[in-house]
Amino acid sequence: MINILVIEDDVSIREIINYNLSNKFSVLTADNAEEGIEICEEKKIDLILLDWMLPGMSGLSFLKTIRKKDLTASIPVIFITAKNEEEDKLAGFNSGADDYLSKPFSHKELMVRVEAVLKRSYPSLYFDKVTYDNIELRVKSHKVYRDGKLISLSPKEYDILVLFMTNPKLVFSREQLLDKVWGLESDIEIRTVDVHIRRLRKAINIGNCRQIIRTVRSTGYSLD
Repeated sequence: MINILVIEDDVSIREIINYNLSNKFSVLTADNAEEGIEICEEKKIDLILLDWMLPGMSGLSFLKTIRKKDLTASIPVIFITAKNEEEDKLAGFNSGADDYLSKPFSHKELMVRVEAVLKRSYPSLYFDKVTYDNIELRVKSHKVYRDGKLISLSPKEYDILVLFMTNPKLVFSREQLLDKVWGLESDIEIRTVDVHIRRLRKAINIGNCRQIIRTVRSTGYSLD
């Protein structure tokens, strides 16, 4: 189940969003940015709907804060706000927002924008096949091919590859990989990530195929 966090101090708007989304997604709510940060640190959040004008810390400050943290940096965010000026939208996008929904909005527009961001961020949830370079990942059968040849992967190696292929060129720290693949509650040591990356590289580097998993020094790993 996809977890969506709604951070909105207006109770009526918060309840409307919850009502519209809860039939399809798991919805968590917060009425201020500080509470939102706590939820992000405790739960696996897949998308945030964020009000711009919040009591205390503003939505913009919240966004800048989570983008600096390894565990929350890659969570997609949609701003929901009454601010319609171009400079406000640019400020949101420049701070890492993925989309912008202006109040008032319809149920249809809300759903369309949420689905669009989720499809961009997690294509494996919406598509039967994901491809990158000469690698083909068949989601339903959990099979991976490179140059048409079937590759044998462990469940965790497969999960890591899915994460890389659905977020090409995005650099993941070891902490982010540990969180997204093993979960926040895991007691797995951080070096386990390196072990699985080495095994994944060995498995997919068949024949004369080029190395596509890049080590980013002092940061983590990235696809190509």
